[in-house]
Amino acid sequence: MNMRTKKKYELNFDSLDPEASLGMTGKKYTAVNNWFAMFLGAAFTGVFYLILYPFYARGGGQMIQMFFHGGAANRSTVPYYTMFLTFWCLAFLLLKWKKLAVQRRALSVQVVPGQFSNYVISRMNARDIITGIHNRVYGSEHFMALWRIECALGNLDNIGHVSEVSAVMNDLAENDANFMESTYTFPKGLIWAIPVLGFIGTVLGLSQAVGGFGAVVASGADLETLKVSLSNVTSGLGIAFETTLIALVAALVIQLLMTLLIQKEEEFLDACSGYCYDNVTSRLRVDEVIPVAVPEQMQ
Repeated sequence: MNMRTKKKYELNFDSLDPEASLGMTGKKYTAVNNWFAMFLGAAFTGVFYLILYPFYARGGGQMIQMFFHGGAANRSTVPYYTMFLTFWCLAFLLLKWKKLAVQRRALSVQVVPGQFSNYVISRMNARDIITGIHNRVYGSEHFMALWRIECALGNLDNIGHVSEVSAVMNDLAENDANFMESTYTFPKGLIWAIPVLGFIGTVLGLSQAVGGFGAVVASGADLETLKVSLSNVTSGLGIAFETTLIALVAALVIQLLMTLLIQKEEEFLDACSGYCYDNVTSRLRVDEVIPVAVPEQMQ
């Protein structure tokens, strides 16, 4: 650890970010490392089955049985994969929620001196403000709001009007919104895959049930044997559909949670834009006034 990280910072990205705090490279803003989320999802799946197993071992009800092989008559491994994808997605959303909370903390950083309500930002003090941010926040480039401010102030020498600064801020805000939207591509794919996997489990169950009954019929069994076989088919069909039930419920829960998280991120984007306006745009004075010579007869 270098001397800079030993210093006491108001915000330290390496200690706040759930990925960076474990020694990994923290993904940009609220983006999540898919492999880390997969590892957590596998751990959550293991804990889930460890909790359910004692009830399953004691011959628990059908609600417990359907998570293990899809029931005794089906012997399918699809429920295991379904729950793994479910917890993988839940781990992804949990990490994203934690990273969003880290980003929100940057909105409490006071960029300009608080005792001056009429503080003006210009080319003369822009670099001092950036230095002040670096002195109080470690890894400031990883915080969306602070990075926007640094980008705007760092280019003041090339900007001649406040309107141009506002345009830069708007472009950065649009890029951030597009980036955040792109970070949901992977969980949306998982949400699509979960019910599909459930349907696959149902099809496999139907195939096993109908195939078993067809074998009995082909063997020329008597009526009583056919009745027993048909009873097994109907019970097998019910168990087969349970894999789809698990998948649909899981996908529904995840979709609702993701919708709520997307709403929280949109609220953060609005708060971030307001923060940048209050601390930078509304205080900028970068227009240069060119003195005009006054004719002697008008003096």
